[in-house]
Amino acid sequence: MTTVQPDSENIRRATKWLLEERKFSSDIPVAKLIEQACMKFDLSPMEADFLQRFVKDENL
Repeated sequence: MTTVQPDSENIRRATKWLLEERKFSSDIPVAKLIEQACMKFDLSPMEADFLQRFVKDENL
């Protein structure tokens, strides 16, 4: 398991939100949750890429 510290508060909140959503909404595709997180937390394209890599690395 890789420990990575995101730079912005938005990406930290989005990552936390995504992990919580996966616990309770496992039927929703991860790509859809990433899209929702990007809109909800107003993530930049670079932050969205980070979130996608995080999900891939953690096998969510």
